[in-house]
Amino acid sequence: MNNKTEKTDLLKTVHGPQDVKRIEAKHLEGFCQEIREALIRSVSKTGGHLSSNLGVVELTVALLRAFDFPQDKIVWDVGHQCYVYKMLTGRLDRMDTIRKNGGISGFPSPKESRYDSFVVGHSSTAVSAANGLAKAKKLTAEDGYTVAVVGDGALTGGLAYEGLSNAGRSNDRLIVILNDNQMSISDNVGFAARHLSSLRARPRYIRLKNAVGSVFRHIPLIGQPIYRLLSAGKNSMKRALYKDVSFFEDMGFYYMGPFDGHNPQQLTRALKTAKTMNRPVVVHVETVKGKGYAFAESDPGTYHGVSRFDTENPVTPTTVPNFSSVFGDCLDRLAQEDSRIVGITAAMKSGTGMQRFADRLPSQCFDTGIAESHAVTFASALAAGGMLPVFAVYATFLQRTYDQLINDTAIMDNHIVLAIDRAGIVPEDGETHQGIFDIPLLLTVPHTTIFAPATYRELELHLKQAIYDYPGIVAVRYPKGGEPAILSDYQPDYQPYLLQEQAGADTLIITYGRLYGNALLAVQQLTQIGRPVSLLKLNRIFPVEPEWLRIAQRYKRVLFFEECAARGGVGELVAAKLLQDGYTGRYTVHAIDSILPPCTVDEGMKMTGLDADSIFEAVIESEA
Repeated sequence: MNNKTEKTDLLKTVHGPQDVKRIEAKHLEGFCQEIREALIRSVSKTGGHLSSNLGVVELTVALLRAFDFPQDKIVWDVGHQCYVYKMLTGRLDRMDTIRKNGGISGFPSPKESRYDSFVVGHSSTAVSAANGLAKAKKLTAEDGYTVAVVGDGALTGGLAYEGLSNAGRSNDRLIVILNDNQMSISDNVGFAARHLSSLRARPRYIRLKNAVGSVFRHIPLIGQPIYRLLSAGKNSMKRALYKDVSFFEDMGFYYMGPFDGHNPQQLTRALKTAKTMNRPVVVHVETVKGKGYAFAESDPGTYHGVSRFDTENPVTPTTVPNFSSVFGDCLDRLAQEDSRIVGITAAMKSGTGMQRFADRLPSQCFDTGIAESHAVTFASALAAGGMLPVFAVYATFLQRTYDQLINDTAIMDNHIVLAIDRAGIVPEDGETHQGIFDIPLLLTVPHTTIFAPATYRELELHLKQAIYDYPGIVAVRYPKGGEPAILSDYQPDYQPYLLQEQAGADTLIITYGRLYGNALLAVQQLTQIGRPVSLLKLNRIFPVEPEWLRIAQRYKRVLFFEECAARGGVGELVAAKLLQDGYTGRYTVHAIDSILPPCTVDEGMKMTGLDADSIFEAVIESEA
């Protein structure tokens, strides 16, 4: 950070936007440095999104000085850019609880604060949401402006352009901030563009332009032709100097920028000027991801999302294996041996473990940006062309692809592999990132097979099966993090299930994935107290294997535990098939029937009754 900047001690006096407005302009630079230092300290203790928030410090300060929140509305996209906004809107003293159970969310949350207008945990939704909020203001004659802050890759998602296309035609008081941190839109466009953008941002320029236009338009006969000629000349020069002007103005927006995203006074002036337009405006702001923290500036990807770290030492990528890294290494090995195998990711090379594969085999790896729907159709077409595509995607982001899975893939019975990362309970990120809806989604898609490995070795085995042994859509779903310690010696095979029967048992537990570890612990505890229970582990969890049903029919009680949404899961499907077969025993499904808040995996397991102790208690209660 810049040690020459005057230090301030103002952050503790800020409890809301009005306090930010009262800070003297001469103290803004020091105030922003103070925010950065507090942000780094906070995230180093809690983990979270750091680089993106360091990049929007000045922008956030300018927004709070130029607008009147919550009368005005703001939508952050991607939502993980909102930490500084939370700090300055009354949540500074709760930042140590961020992304924790019972604490504040790592994303905007209207349930949490009146300053948050809309939940944005995924991406590319802000313009559409802001368009709706602005239209609601107009329809209800409510005063105020609506702001969408779009950046950190959000403009690689198609929904952003659908929103822009509609919002630009709205004629509402909507301001779209393009936070250009080199992740989504064009490069710098030079001194001339910067100089003219500064002129365009001055209120007197706007007043003069409007006055001149009014004069010429009212001159009889020659006024309108002269005005049109001047406007055409101005627009030709403007479009030559501003790469983005034509695109946005053709959509109906007034374009302003680019502006230095780390100059709070200039930004405040620009935003206040944008308010005078009374129409949709795009304000292009250039920021540096990781700004003010040398480690994050030099390696913003590593510091994008971090666990707890030492602020004086650089974060080093972990070398401890996890499901994502094991997947990436396995895909890399297979693709080196077979050039038909191609990997696809939607802006998540690092998160899905594909970075090394991308570096070693760049011609076989494709990053679509935040465009999961496109990725599935792209994969299906690659398959139609004779390739073996593997799309690595977080379970929560797979939700965007339902139409493409059916219409662009299943109907043609094309063979693609979905490597579904972060399946099940996902720590810290909360409601929007839980991977619990992928199975209910996929069970309705024709020509689909689903594997659920419990260990690293099983993941490698099932990935190879998925690529070579099965047609259609084949999903391999696995959780974030590591394999259960209790399963370290488990040796998988190619069978679709594993049955561990105990003599005298009249209760059967059915489960899959990492829950197998919890179920195994529970069965061991039950055996120790003289309650023998059999355990059926599903490896290929869909389609339903007829043998599962024959096994279940032998037991008086069947308890199905699964780490996904209760409605529409495998447990419900098995129940329906058992009922059709005339099963008369007691059958219960234990799954997730709520939206989970930020929590650890252990907390989430306990909360949903899927930890070993809860499984133990559920069996005891079923036998009562």
